[in-house]
Amino acid sequence: MNYFQTLTHIISKYLMVLIIGFSCLAYMVPNYFTWAIAYTPFLLGIAMFGMGLTIKFESLCNILKYPKDICIGVLAQYTIMPLLAWGICHVFTLPPDIAIGVILVGCCPGGTASNVITYIAKGDVPLSVGMTIMSTLIAPIVTPLLILYIGGAWVDIALLPMMITMVKVIIVPILLGGVIQYVFKSHINTLTSISPIFSMIAIILLIAAIIAVNSDKLLVSGLLTLIVVGIHNILGLLLGLSVGKVLKLKYDKTTALAIEVGMQNSGLAVTLAATNFALNPLATLVGAIFSVWHNISGAIFASLRR
Repeated sequence: MNYFQTLTHIISKYLMVLIIGFSCLAYMVPNYFTWAIAYTPFLLGIAMFGMGLTIKFESLCNILKYPKDICIGVLAQYTIMPLLAWGICHVFTLPPDIAIGVILVGCCPGGTASNVITYIAKGDVPLSVGMTIMSTLIAPIVTPLLILYIGGAWVDIALLPMMITMVKVIIVPILLGGVIQYVFKSHINTLTSISPIFSMIAIILLIAAIIAVNSDKLLVSGLLTLIVVGIHNILGLLLGLSVGKVLKLKYDKTTALAIEVGMQNSGLAVTLAATNFALNPLATLVGAIFSVWHNISGAIFASLRR
């Protein structure tokens, strides 16, 4: 048990270093990582399964405990980031591949990384977890509809296949994790000490695979993608912060709201791009770069809000 907890702590502490290191390696020797792109839905499913294992009854009760605050967060999540994505695509006149990638990121729910960053920032963690759970559970319906409405101007959108993909990679793994947690209560501590290791390895491998597949396009489109990703994320954090201040939420709740809005489930965006937008290969690159960037910016934001 202690071994797994120690390993989890080490990987968590150096996760960004590992992601950047493996991304550089994937760029230099792409052939070693390109195979993993075929397993994109499976890799995200592992991360979502880990989320299911950690969702406790108390977390679900928080949704009932803070219904107003959670509704504000989810509404902000699904309006600010999609509208920013739409605006950025028009302002920068982005090519279809990158545009749909930005829109996919913008329309996805909050990521579990936001809960960790909220904790570091001394924000309201139960509220953050509640917002993540709620936005994730409604994502199979809300996210495809937003993508259809916003992204239809750039590429053809197949609504039903996208919804099916999201049910497979989000709802099924989360429910499976929840069922296993309930059935094997006596062993849940062992499971929860192991699952983060596999989740983080899955994320590292997923990002490395995307870098490997797009290694020849990085020099051409990498800088543009990084710029739009940075603008999208930073504006999301600032506007989320502004919403909290306008509504006069407490400091810790405002912090949680800002982080939840600005940090997306970019792994889901990558999965949707790989499985539903195969004709737009650069779309996956946006999600991969966002995965790296929002953890860096989130950590900086957290240090400023502590």
